[in-house]
Parts: sequence; C-alpha cells; structure tokens
Amino acid sequence: MTAASLEPLLFDPYDYRMHEDPYAVYQRLRTEAPIYHNAELDFWALSRHVDVSAGFRDNVRLSSANGVSLDPAAWGPHAHRTMSFLAMDDPAHLRLRKLVYQGFTPRRVTEMTDRIRQITLQYLEPALERGGFDWIDDVAGQVPMDVISELLGVPEADRDELRRLADLLLHREEGVLDVPVAAMEAALHLLGYYADMVAQRRKHRTEDLTSALLDAEADGDHLTEDEILGFMFLMVVAGNETTTKLLGNALYWGGQNPDQYARVAEHPELVQDWVEETLRYDASSQILARTAAVDLEYYGRTIPQGSKVLLLIGSANRDDAVFHDPDRYEIERTDKAGLISFGKGVHFCLGAHLARLEAGIVLREFVDRVKGYEISHAGIERVHSVNVRGFAKLPVRVEVR
Repeated sequence: MTAASLEPLLFDPYDYRMHEDPYAVYQRLRTEAPIYHNAELDFWALSRHVDVSAGFRDNVRLSSANGVSLDPAAWGPHAHRTMSFLAMDDPAHLRLRKLVYQGFTPRRVTEMTDRIRQITLQYLEPALERGGFDWIDDVAGQVPMDVISELLGVPEADRDELRRLADLLLHREEGVLDVPVAAMEAALHLLGYYADMVAQRRKHRTEDLTSALLDAEADGDHLTEDEILGFMFLMVVAGNETTTKLLGNALYWGGQNPDQYARVAEHPELVQDWVEETLRYDASSQILARTAAVDLEYYGRTIPQGSKVLLLIGSANRDDAVFHDPDRYEIERTDKAGLISFGKGVHFCLGAHLARLEAGIVLREFVDRVKGYEISHAGIERVHSVNVRGFAKLPVRVEVR
C-alpha cells in the first residue's frame, strides 16, 4: 500500500479519538507521508522537524495573513481582527508587533514574578490542604487567566466570568468542523468587555498593560482601538489557554513518570527543565496553519499556491532526527535545542517568557510542598480542540511534605 493510498486514513485533527495519542499518528506521517494531503478537509501538513522549523522561518512563502487555525470561521483575510499579529505578514506584522512590544515588555513581565507567586499560592495552598483536588479546576485553570487579567487590569470581581468565556473559546464539538456558536458568542462578549475597558482607560490611565498599549508609540505611530482589542483577545486565547494546558500536561506526565518527578522533588532546581521537557514532549499548541503564497515542492509533490498548510509542532518535537529517544519523557534531557513549541523566526511567540515564568513559578511552588502525587485516571477529561492539547479535568491526590 502506497503512502498516497494511506493518506485519507492518517490524520484528521477533528477526530478527537486521535487526541488520546496523536504521536503514533505523527510517527506514521513522518515515515510514510512527510508531506500529507487531506483532500476532504482541504489541507496539507508538514510533520518532520526540518520542514516544520523551515516553515516557521519561511514567512514569505508560507503566509500567516489568513490566520493560524484550521477552523473555517477563523480563516481568511479578516483573521487578524481576533488573532492580532499572528494573522499578519510583514510589514504589517512587524509594525504591530513593534508597537505592542512598547507595552508588553520583558521588564513588565518580570515585574509580575512576586504577584504570580501570590496568585499561585492563593489557589494552590487550599487545594493541597484537601489532599485530593482537580489540578485544572483548582489551580492550572485559575492562575494563567488571573495573571493575564492582572496584566490587563481586569477587576478581580470580573475574572471568573472572563475565565468561563475563555474556556468556551477553544472548546470544539464532536462532529462539528468549525467554531461552535457558544464559542462565537463568548468571543463577542469578551471583545465587548475589553472595548469597555479600553474606553475607561482612555478617560483615566492606570498602571496596567491596557493603558500602556494606549500610550504605545513608535516613530509617531500608535495602535488603533481594533488593534488593541485584537491583542487583548490574543492574550486570552494564546496566553491563558496554552499555559493552562502546559501546567496540566506537566503534572500529568510527571504523574505518569514518578521516577522523573522524584528527581525534581529531590532537586527543585530542575523545575525549569520539567517545563521545557513538557513543552517538547506534549506541547500545548500542536498545530499552526499557514497559506502557501506560491507553489511549494516537498518530497516530489507540489502544494499549490493558496493551499492551507499545517505545521505539526507536536510531530516535530518528537522527531528522532533531532531528539534522542524522543518518545521518552526525560526531564534532564540535554538535547533541548531543537524545541519548536513557541515557533521560530519572525513569528516566535511574544509571550514565551511569560508562559515559562508562570509555569516555572507554579510548578516550583508545587514541588516545594508535594513529596509525591498520583493521577486519578477515572476522572480525566481532555479538551476538545483542534490545535490545543491538554486537559479539562485532571484529578490528583497529593502527599505533602
């Protein structure tokens, strides 16, 4: 049987059964069909590290202007309205990123360190006192949204509702090959809330990121209101959800590999290595889409101009051409240089520093208090999302120090 005849069977990101273990599928793709075409869903996919890495860097031939999601409703020339500079090419991308960077600076993120720790302990300590709790509901699903809200200046009284709306944004229904109505409605509510916030900050500046974005200036240029709202929305989608899933994936794989967690519990300085290995082994963002700006040749086949092209991050991070024993979860792994979870090139994730900082703080506080833990597998629920991999429910039972 040829690779071409196998193609319809190999990869359907809307098949949530595959999400239990997509890595077996990725292995087949890398071996049998490194350039894969799904005619029914009308996309091509690149699965090998060399091609995914090069694809991220080739921002001219692989355009971001139609967006980065497989969902039809999130695809097209207006994708930038909700996905900000993720759905732009240079020079528009560079202009907007430069302006946003005036407010969303590394210094502003680093200054959040103590506050992130306070927020973490606000949720973690009561959970640990109970001994058994849901890691997502009680900690991992709480901290990232609070951090984003703290940065933007959202009042504490409103944060639970914004978290509920954010959860709806990425949920996908079985058999529905697009954004569900509930997710669209949640998006409209979020944009409306942030529009009111921006209007308030225009009248009265504060010390938050929303005010900083209003004041951002580069060579006399300023962000428009729509551009500010697009970035705020992006913070919720990319900054909140992916960090929640990173924290969930880290705890899950630490629980699945108790010898690995034992090393971190004994040597807490390995926490950041725990974060990095989770980013490689089971990345929150599995897939990002591009548009072929020209005909592209791969392995003797042509991707026609205008086609949707998926860069399979999850597959690239498990490529044995780059990582030794890639299907082994190894926190003290030395070959981390090929990590591709935050992208490469001009679209490298602007929030990578914040994600790493948050995850490192939360997991360090956990390690400092927890000698060991077990996952309650019967209560696990995975999220239904085309491109984000992680947990909606992750019950744990801990042994505190």
